[in-house]
Amino acid sequence: MIRVLQCVNNMHRAGLETMLMNYYHNIDRTRVQFDFLTHREERSDYDDEIESLGGIIYRAPRLYPQNYSTYFRYMKDFFNEHPEYKIVHSHIDSMSYFPLLAAKKAGVPIRIAHSHSTGIDLDFKYPLKQCFRYGLRNVATHSFACGAEAGKFLFRGREFKIIPNAVDASSFLFNETVRLQKRAELGISDQLVIGHVGRMTYPKNHEFLLCLFAEFLKIRPDSLLILVGTGEKEQEIRNKVSELKIESSVRFLGNRSDVHELYQAMDVLALPSLFEGIPLVGIEAQFANLPCLFSDRVPKEVCFSESCRFVKLSDPLSIWVDNILTLASDTDRNKAVQCSSYDIKSAADYLQTCYEELATQ
Repeated sequence: MIRVLQCVNNMHRAGLETMLMNYYHNIDRTRVQFDFLTHREERSDYDDEIESLGGIIYRAPRLYPQNYSTYFRYMKDFFNEHPEYKIVHSHIDSMSYFPLLAAKKAGVPIRIAHSHSTGIDLDFKYPLKQCFRYGLRNVATHSFACGAEAGKFLFRGREFKIIPNAVDASSFLFNETVRLQKRAELGISDQLVIGHVGRMTYPKNHEFLLCLFAEFLKIRPDSLLILVGTGEKEQEIRNKVSELKIESSVRFLGNRSDVHELYQAMDVLALPSLFEGIPLVGIEAQFANLPCLFSDRVPKEVCFSESCRFVKLSDPLSIWVDNILTLASDTDRNKAVQCSSYDIKSAADYLQTCYEELATQ
């Protein structure tokens, strides 16, 4: 059996983490087993599930500048204690430089950097992340990406392999009974529901979404915005809702394990992101035949259904409002939606073959 060390920040319910779990459930675990190196002390949403599937979770120090020396001491000891890892697969974009550098020093032969985005968060580590982004070429032996744009962004001209953000499409197929049950559970009657699923962080552009929804309410005052997810900007987002005086029309649902059913309750998914790799929620929503409105910063690779539209972030809010109204007017959710590119069964077979071929090099 090949044991692959997956390096992440944590395993809470979010796009990258859910993508990894999709692969983990569908890969042949008698041949390839996932273990996880996280960078948080606290347990995460998926930890129990990982352990039930035979995975081991390790907790490294957080990647703060003041922790860098401590981090490398930890990683040196880690690889001395765990020589079984011949493949390290890191998913923290430019910060993958750290676990992959430690793996290189330890003589780990296969070191994979995986790009999941087309931008970098504007936080205090931004200048450092830019440096580490360029340093990846010196520590990674292989490059993976969720899509072409994400690969071009992080790897800058180097070759990379696309590993799609694949899902089990059957889990998301539209069901009118589920829609009615979920709307009743949430106390939704005949309101038009705009949904957003994503971590409450800078790239997701929640402030724009709230301003857009406030404008939309002027046209459709019976509408509801539901926000699924949590994050460091949650309090700022709640403050913005209060500032716009739209509290009665916005629901904060937190992290949920029933997102596949929440798509059924929505009428439009809106993702006005500042940057994305390939948003997993966009793929899931399309399989649920949910109309999707994306910003022009979302790679068009995500689109495979007829119910997708892209609008420039620089366009007036009225253009966004018009597009939501048009998308919501298509009430036929029973149309068949197919896309083999994002099918987890074939994608998991492909990734497993990649690991097995790399392990024999």
